[in-house]
Amino acid sequence: MTGYAQLWRAAPSQWADAAAAWGGLTGPVRRRCQGLADRAGRLRTGWSGGAAAAAGDRLAGLRNELADVLPALVETDQVLAEFAARLRTAKARLAEAVALADRTGVQIDRHGVASAGPPSLPARRWVGPEAGVFRAEPTVAGAADVARVAAILRDALALADAADREATGRLDELATAARTGWVASPAAGWPAAGSAPALVRAWWAGLSPAQRRWLVRHEPARVGRLDGVPAAARDQANRLLLADRRDALAAAHRQLSAGEPGDRAGLRRVEAALSGLDGLAGRLAAGPPRAYLLGFDERADGRAVVALGNPDRSAQVLTYVPGMTTDLADVPGELSRAGRVLARCAGIAPGTETAALLWLDYDAPDFLPEASSPAQARDAGPALHRFQEGLRATHEGPPARLTVLGHSYGSVVVGGTARDHGLAADALVFVGSPGVGVDRAEALRLPPERVWASTAPDDVIRLVEPPGQLAARAALATSPLATAVSLLRPDDHRLWFGHDPADPGFGGRTFASARAGHAGYWEPDNPALDGMARIVLGRPVPAPGG
Repeated sequence: MTGYAQLWRAAPSQWADAAAAWGGLTGPVRRRCQGLADRAGRLRTGWSGGAAAAAGDRLAGLRNELADVLPALVETDQVLAEFAARLRTAKARLAEAVALADRTGVQIDRHGVASAGPPSLPARRWVGPEAGVFRAEPTVAGAADVARVAAILRDALALADAADREATGRLDELATAARTGWVASPAAGWPAAGSAPALVRAWWAGLSPAQRRWLVRHEPARVGRLDGVPAAARDQANRLLLADRRDALAAAHRQLSAGEPGDRAGLRRVEAALSGLDGLAGRLAAGPPRAYLLGFDERADGRAVVALGNPDRSAQVLTYVPGMTTDLADVPGELSRAGRVLARCAGIAPGTETAALLWLDYDAPDFLPEASSPAQARDAGPALHRFQEGLRATHEGPPARLTVLGHSYGSVVVGGTARDHGLAADALVFVGSPGVGVDRAEALRLPPERVWASTAPDDVIRLVEPPGQLAARAALATSPLATAVSLLRPDDHRLWFGHDPADPGFGGRTFASARAGHAGYWEPDNPALDGMARIVLGRPVPAPGG
């Protein structure tokens, strides 16, 4: 059992550092694997015959044995990072109990036992109608106060104890696997194409840990994008795949740079993809909270799905869908927006476990004429629908509260998906929206009271009128901002993709935003940030102007 004093002394940051150290071992292991491959290649150029073949086979076997360790290194990183995160949550609950005890006069002894005890030091309390008159009165804890403090203490210690037992069990299993073999041949077959995430989850649960590591190691591209596979396994697969892709692009860059200068366009494409993956890898290495890579694609503009915190373990999960011009290079910045909501959630409710995801698994429009069409939002719908279904299927314990947030064109993606496919969500949030594809909140397949929106008073999106004049004028504009500012529309709350969801007439609920333009909803002093966090947590949200 985890004790009161033990939890006070626990240092989550040290466990997080240990996690990062284990994850960092993947780099040296990969370099050693590459070294063995290079040596085998040099042997083949100058040595032939039976002995040469045997030596080559042995080197290949050593390389494979070493590479088999890679999923376990990432898994160890995950186990320790999640233990650190749960310790932080438990310590936050412990701090909540102590703060409540201080306010109510409850005493907590060194064993963590709460009691009424003797009256505490006098507290100054204002009395009477005369301003400035105070009376010193001792604070005496009541039975209800003692019970509340004791309940929070028990909850904190129980969370820490459960985290400790779980991490110990997972590390024991990894230690056993180190002695008996990391991987084994997987069970035959994959889920049928198009299988529901719940069926995929059941298939994955039926595999042994060694079989799962085999699939992560040998089929990372398939495992990494399969909705219904738990976030931890997808992260392992995608991190290994990311390293492979970076190595391949770096080799291609060296080859193109050393060759004839003719293919400059190809060189620029490789440089852009490599830069995007480097930025993604750098963001994955930052923390806490630990990031989980749930999907990526460096081709074209690039795509990525990244979670801050493990969504399968969190009580609240936010999925953030960004808007126009977002590509792989923007992932660190867009993920920081999700991180700000997460940080605000921690400020409001420090004892809760929350995760925030960036979902950029669609081709966001690059130019205003593209953004004036719902085509790219429509194409994104099936993927977003399946992803949210996957979050429901893989979540451990009681169902999480799921919130899906769309900004700008991302709100068109969220609204169109909810309308056409339905979304596994407890709340939908739209900020800076040009309309969401419907004129009434109930058309989004959720009760209207679970649909939220906010638009800043100076957001240029308010000036974008419905189809007609805008399409013709957009062709002449030099930038999205110039186009929007040049337009004035009647105040009928009609936007390009339907009725303004931030208008009470839409039928949903609204929350306040300061004057922050089109991109300032995540600024620390903007009430919109607080509103988004409260919606994610399921807490009361102040009405605009309230």
